[in-house]
Amino acid sequence: MYHLAKGIYYELTRKEEYSVLILGLDNAGKTTLVEKLKSIYNEGRSMAPDRIVPTVGQNVGHITINRMNLKLWDVGGQDMLRQLWKEYYADCHAIIFVVDSTDRARIEECRDTLQTVVTHEDTEGIPVLMLANKQDRDDSLEVEDIKEIFNKIAESLGARDSRVLPISALKGTGVTEAADWLTTRLMRNKQYRPPDKR
Repeated sequence: MYHLAKGIYYELTRKEEYSVLILGLDNAGKTTLVEKLKSIYNEGRSMAPDRIVPTVGQNVGHITINRMNLKLWDVGGQDMLRQLWKEYYADCHAIIFVVDSTDRARIEECRDTLQTVVTHEDTEGIPVLMLANKQDRDDSLEVEDIKEIFNKIAESLGARDSRVLPISALKGTGVTEAADWLTTRLMRNKQYRPPDKR
């Protein structure tokens, strides 16, 4: 009887968890974004921006937004690490693709990289949020210019939810709006890719 009651209690108290894959070229601001999200939604528990170093491999962060548990997978964006991204696709519920708005020299490489991500069979149907980061800097591309560059992959996105939003991960500008968009789409896509139970 004890084991039955324990099993029922365990099943009733398990929480839904969504895995969000955070991708982008190296130096796009992925880890800074994760730390900013943690500071906003985990009551300030995050790493100071001056202590953030390039990700080699992966970082994992957890946040709760509107009673939704999100597991944030920040995966390194160096060229040699991008081959590993596909190992995460089947288990993620959404993708955040971070673009360095100041890196004009690699913007086309960035577009081609996102094209590879969204055309992979394991990412079909999941929401994609593209964040034009570093909008606080004077040398950043305008969001409209970035959208125009990335319009070439619009057909590859199909009918899935997708959006381009401006942010500054360092300053926090636009981060809560991005999180709100994401959580709404995760709930909307729940039937297609159900959350994990933890």
